[in-house]
Amino acid sequence: MARLFGTDGVRGRANGDITAELAVELSVGAAHVLGTLGAFGGTRPRAIVARDTRPSGDFLSAAVSAGLASAGVDVLDAEVLPTPGLAYLVQSTGADLGVMISASHNPAPDNGIKFFARGGTKLPDEVEDAIEARIGEKWDRPQGTEVGTITRYEGAIEAYVEHLVSTLDRSLEGLTVVADCANGAASITGPEALRRAGATVQVIGDLSDGGLINDGVGSTHLEPLQAAVREHGADIGVAFDGDADRCLAVDAAGEIIDGDQIMAILALDLKERGRLHDDTLVVTVMSNLGLKLAMKEHGVMLAQTGVGDRYVLEEMNLGGFSIGGEQSGHVIIAEHATTGDGELTALHLLQRMAETGRSSRELADVMTRLPQALINVKDVDKAKATIDRGVTDAIAAAEKELGETGRVLLRPSGTEPVVRVMVEAPSDEKATEIAERLAVVVRERVGL
Repeated sequence: MARLFGTDGVRGRANGDITAELAVELSVGAAHVLGTLGAFGGTRPRAIVARDTRPSGDFLSAAVSAGLASAGVDVLDAEVLPTPGLAYLVQSTGADLGVMISASHNPAPDNGIKFFARGGTKLPDEVEDAIEARIGEKWDRPQGTEVGTITRYEGAIEAYVEHLVSTLDRSLEGLTVVADCANGAASITGPEALRRAGATVQVIGDLSDGGLINDGVGSTHLEPLQAAVREHGADIGVAFDGDADRCLAVDAAGEIIDGDQIMAILALDLKERGRLHDDTLVVTVMSNLGLKLAMKEHGVMLAQTGVGDRYVLEEMNLGGFSIGGEQSGHVIIAEHATTGDGELTALHLLQRMAETGRSSRELADVMTRLPQALINVKDVDKAKATIDRGVTDAIAAAEKELGETGRVLLRPSGTEPVVRVMVEAPSDEKATEIAERLAVVVRERVGL
């Protein structure tokens, strides 16, 4: 049976895969497991629940709150708030648990449930597995005054916006930015934080209709942002996803600045300030080789993890590292956040522009992206793909051909019978040619 929890909580089609009944069961399971592990310290536990703008967020957050309260947990309902905002409030208030209802960058019909432990950190795999194992179990239900209460969290947005602005060392006055809020949870907090920090802000993708979340806007659809930046003559554009835990950018000409380039800019900023611990940046295996080459030139080492910001954070915590993230725009700045925070990332990117007087393009050009080709090979035995002799020999030959000028990555999908073949090379043509060659080998050797 497939594991219910994925790399970022439980996610699927709302009212299909993700039902109210499942939300209740997961919440009860989380309360029981964390209580058993002593996470509540023997006191009456308190949880914060938030959601993005999806229509299904209403019934799912109600179900989560009901499940927690039925298990004796007092609930503060923060309503619509970015995922990193929830994580911050769990940390800053000393809450015992946080639950975010969101499917991040997925389309509106999807939704998901993400748990945060005390301190605002995501749960480790073993705790998620323990929660999943408790689904459907019989339990002694508290009654009377032992059940939890559900209260609206007044001031949640204000507290989070104040936190974001407080992390800056200087004003952003003089900079004009277009913010694309993906019709999601950043629609209020993102523009407000940028304005309070001093920037002139134009906003797109801030419709209140959650049925349009991520629909042609946000970090997965940068075309509207590119057009708006050129239209307004802005210095930069920033795009969030539905729950605002990631940020991508475009320069004044509308050219994309991806997560690797943003991490390069911010890592060098921290290094100049003497705040880049061990001169190390934490990235996933999907980061472009150009980032590694650029950081090496500036005396910064890379620590690599598997795909997923939770694994980046685990490595950061293990080594006490200052910053890490993903090419997709999840960036974790450890001094100010416990998870990827798109709005925090945007503010610090603009601060770097204000401090240096350099454009976003000048800053992004610190690294040169190597051309990259990615092919999804479907209907294959992904378990065999990484051990089949024919596949491994083909990869070794391709790596020898590329030498230090590129790399090959073969990555089985976590949820589908798909193997992703990624090749970086000195030219688009070379990357595509090698990727297509390897895809044929994978298909012939381990196809179903």
